[in-house]
This record gives sequence, structure tokens and C-alpha cells, in this order.
Amino acid sequence: MAEFATLDELKDRLDWTLDADEERIAQAALEDASDLACFYGKEWAAGAAPRMVRTLVLRACKRYMDNPAGYTQSRAGDETLGWNDAAGENAGTVHFTKDEQALLKTLAGKRPGIYSAAISAWGPQRKHTPGLVPDAGSNEPIQYFANDEDPW
Repeated sequence: MAEFATLDELKDRLDWTLDADEERIAQAALEDASDLACFYGKEWAAGAAPRMVRTLVLRACKRYMDNPAGYTQSRAGDETLGWNDAAGENAGTVHFTKDEQALLKTLAGKRPGIYSAAISAWGPQRKHTPGLVPDAGSNEPIQYFANDEDPW
């Protein structure tokens, strides 16, 4: 799978120096984010992806590296940590926000919306004469009432 960003580019965006274990985690995060970029966008060839894809991959990885456990609340006094369902299933994972997903789809040329397709009838068109109805047993219509002048 093509990686859209390098470990050095991610290191430049982080506020601390990574140790060996964090580098391993960051490299895995870059791979996961690249896979997700291809899923939401498309399979870009190496070096052919728009620069914004690289930016989005780095943004998702930085978000993950800043908060790998997905905490939503933290207190220093009594060491309270908390999670909630606001991030949903993506809490503590490398993920793209809904806006980032939409941007990746746009970059890939996937345009959501309503489409219409022209349709037309196929095959012979049957004209039904008033007073006659189709007969399932034959190809000839049958008379539904007595005559055209006085149908009832």
C-alpha cells in the first residue's frame, strides 16, 4: 500500500521527540491512515496523490499520536481519565473525520448526489382498443362489452 507521508514529516508535526516504541506506533499509524485514504478516496499511484491527501494523513496521525487512548476528559489532581461515545467507534484509533472523508472523496472524483438515467420502453408497443382487453390464453384481445355504441 502506498504511504502518502513519511515518518519524518510526522515527527516535524509532533511536539516531542519519539522514542523507538513510539516510532513503531507512528509508522503503523501512517500505514493505517494511508489505507483509509485509499478506502475513502481511491488507489493513487505512488507520488500521484494530491498534496491534500498527504496533509489529511498527517493530520489523522498527529491526532492519534497526541491522544492514542482516545481520552475525552482528564484531570491531573485525582488522575481522572474519561471516555465517552462522542467519537464513537473511532475513539483511540487512526481515523478521518466526516469532513476529511468527504474531502478525500472529492479529491478522488467521487461526487455524491442524485443521478437520473433516461429510460425507454423496450419491445413492441401494444395499443389497446377501447372495449377490448388482453387475453392471457391467446394473442388476440377479447371484447369486454357488447358493442361500441351501447357498451352496457
